[in-house]
Amino acid sequence: MNKSDYRIGIISALSCNFIWGFLPLYWNALKPIESSVIIFYRIVLMAIICYAVTAFTMRGKEVFRPMIESRKAFLTYIAAGLVITINWSIYIWAVNAGYVIQTSMGYFLEPLVVCLFGVIFYKERTSIWKKIAIGFATVGLLIMIIGYREVPIIAVSLGVSFAIYSAIKKSISLPPLQSLLFETIAVAPFALAVIVYLEVKGIGGLQVGGYQYVLLMFAGLCTAVPLGLFSYAANKISLISIGICEYISPSISLILGIFVLSEPFDMIQLAAFIVIWIGLIFFTYGERIEYCRMTENHKG
Repeated sequence: MNKSDYRIGIISALSCNFIWGFLPLYWNALKPIESSVIIFYRIVLMAIICYAVTAFTMRGKEVFRPMIESRKAFLTYIAAGLVITINWSIYIWAVNAGYVIQTSMGYFLEPLVVCLFGVIFYKERTSIWKKIAIGFATVGLLIMIIGYREVPIIAVSLGVSFAIYSAIKKSISLPPLQSLLFETIAVAPFALAVIVYLEVKGIGGLQVGGYQYVLLMFAGLCTAVPLGLFSYAANKISLISIGICEYISPSISLILGIFVLSEPFDMIQLAAFIVIWIGLIFFTYGERIEYCRMTENHKG
């Protein structure tokens, strides 16, 4: 890897995570459009963007062949699409309902939950560092549960749903936007029908109108652009660098939730975040050791 590729890869990784980090401001700016309306528009616009980019890059090849070549592939994309739609729906609703801090916790927990799923469902071997990280994450959740006497359901739902999505995606080896096209195209017709119904009834985005509706038209790009940058970065820099950069977006969201959106943040949440962050340090250190070991074995 030359310096130019590495520099471009780092810039791409940082850019996508900064975009993801500041997205709560975008979704919040769409108020008073209902979260459900935003979700349906996002699905349809994502399908359009992904199809346009995929069709252009494939230059006449059969875009949908990988999806229909086997029943297993078809069902895999359907399942992935449903799970990521659930994840998106929870995220957008939570942001507009004033739970940005919980969404931040969810995405801090996500890599640890993915690791746990790998151990449970794929029988992957895990290092002592990852086990320690999972332990700290568990303690962080317990602090929230005991402190508030309730499960932080939004954070857990986001972390678990994205972990399930990652587990399903493990069997998919397509370019990200083509894969996302197959995942969204399954629910896009239903989402489009709902949009038409809502707009005819006068309870959709057009009723609000103004700049909010114009902003809503960028919902697809706001998903596709950072995903494309992430995909580009993944081909240019190491996985450990990607992993470290991924902690930027929930950190930004956490800061926005506290200082910009003025969400309540108390000592219980602070204690839980500190414990989870310590777990992430162990997790990152373990990933670095594994990456260095694989690099040395490859050279050997």
